[in-house]
Amino acid sequence: MGSLKKVGGGAVAVAALMVLSSTAPVHARNDPPPEEPRAEAGIAPGANPPDSRPGEAFADPAVARLQSAAHEVQRELDGLAGEIAIAEDRLAGTEEAARAARYERAAADEAVAANQDAVDEFSRSLFTAMGRADEFRLLVTAANPEELLDGASLLGRVRSAQDVQLTGALERQRAAKAAEEAAVEQERLAASRKAELVRRNGDAVNKADAVSAELRDPIAEANAAVIEQQRRQRDRNRETADNWRAYLARLREAGVEPPPSASLRDPARLPAGMRVLKGHDGAAQAGLAQVGFEGQRLLVLPKETMSALTAAIDVLGKPYVPHDGGSGPLAYSCDGLVSAVFGEAGLPLPGSAGEQLARGRPVAPADAQPGDLAFAGPDRYGVQSVGIVLDRKTMVVADARLAGVVVADLPAEANLLGIVRPSLGKRDPVAVPHRQPGELKWRCGGVEAEPRSRDSGEAAGAWGGYPNGLIPSAALCSMGRGSHVLRCDAAQAFHAMSQAYAREFGTPLCATDSYRTFDLQVDLYRRKPALAAIPGTSNHGWGLAVDLCGGAESFGTRQYRWLWANGPAFGWVNPGWAREGGGREEPWHWEFAGPPR
Repeated sequence: MGSLKKVGGGAVAVAALMVLSSTAPVHARNDPPPEEPRAEAGIAPGANPPDSRPGEAFADPAVARLQSAAHEVQRELDGLAGEIAIAEDRLAGTEEAARAARYERAAADEAVAANQDAVDEFSRSLFTAMGRADEFRLLVTAANPEELLDGASLLGRVRSAQDVQLTGALERQRAAKAAEEAAVEQERLAASRKAELVRRNGDAVNKADAVSAELRDPIAEANAAVIEQQRRQRDRNRETADNWRAYLARLREAGVEPPPSASLRDPARLPAGMRVLKGHDGAAQAGLAQVGFEGQRLLVLPKETMSALTAAIDVLGKPYVPHDGGSGPLAYSCDGLVSAVFGEAGLPLPGSAGEQLARGRPVAPADAQPGDLAFAGPDRYGVQSVGIVLDRKTMVVADARLAGVVVADLPAEANLLGIVRPSLGKRDPVAVPHRQPGELKWRCGGVEAEPRSRDSGEAAGAWGGYPNGLIPSAALCSMGRGSHVLRCDAAQAFHAMSQAYAREFGTPLCATDSYRTFDLQVDLYRRKPALAAIPGTSNHGWGLAVDLCGGAESFGTRQYRWLWANGPAFGWVNPGWAREGGGREEPWHWEFAGPPR
């Protein structure tokens, strides 16, 4: 591998193993000491999306198993958070009801006391004016029967009024006392329920601690493996670049000027000095040729294909980016890489892998040559990935699991949907496999989270082959501020935005937080569960969010207004829920939603 070898009728091709360049974080100098991360939500209220990707979507089976354990803890914490919120609302309601009941009881007590005072005062006045106010006094003082009857009636009305006033106040007092006792009991029950939920939440946080501790060694091992893999890839990258340059030099030495694709499409009318290259069935292949030089046969590819392959080699190590916006130059998706390098070379292709297969002219898999396109399935996933063939075994591809432009094995036969040769031009579109109902969305070798509404201004979430907060540092990139790291395309976009910001304000963007490990998320949630996101759900844990400072942390400042106006051009937004009046109001929290569409 990594040297000139004979393929397809003995022609010499480059067997290139493309590798990732180092993405380990680079610590900037002269930065202020890191501040303690804010105990903030980092995600929209009520949105704690689980990582529903299957085990094969992760870079390591052990990590996948532990992610499943972390997912169970997240579900438990999420459920408890909801129950606690309900309990807090109920407790607040019972506390208010109890306060109202106590107020009514006090008012009723005052009413009884006031009525009793009024009755006593009326009685004293009556005795002073009339003496003993009873039937005997009335009998001995009445002058005639009519006066006796009138006096008895008056006395009855006085007594009745007294009784009604006092009885009503006493009834109100008894009802208020009963209501107060009931409200206090409901308050006690609500407080007890909340205390029980808080205790259970504490147990769940302890489980999260245990999962976090259990994950440390596998993640450390995975990180070490990634670093070693990157070291090997860097070596292979240099070797591949050297081999490619040697191949180009050999063509120049032989006096071969790669012809345009149109001149190689008809094997019967090849340029002078070039011979046909036969396929597996003995038939002449279209779109390429061979020449003899110093006893060797050299593969001749079209000029456009050579340019596309050169461009693909030049971007090895660039980060992978999911969803739209993967056509470079900062980051690539698998189909975005293909359309970018061939488009720049003069062979424009559709933007999606499915359309590239549907419109491309096919060749037999056994006849695949450098510069051809290999499409991966299987059928039930649809056309989920595409790479540029390097030789009979490898291709260069922007790979989701490895989070970068890498060299990978060609798809296994069961997963290979077809080989297309771009230099042969396009055909009328044909039917290609589409993702079947119920299947997860695989793209570029990994499971891709469905993009959120652009209007929400939020990062999409899950990406790559690692769980939230458990991404090896070697798979992230420095954003140019202290030890802060992000997903590589987000880091590069942040750096570009920071440079533009510095031109306006004279200093780069100030950040207090970026990628947040699972350990740190657990610690923040333990200390401030009402404010912090459930561990494993914050977009900080995907390396797609930052917390800013230096004036940008407050609404209405010049710095915030500049970011509001210019951030989206770099893919950075203050999400809707974090904006002024948006629900949580976190002006410092910005997320990478990807390049503008």
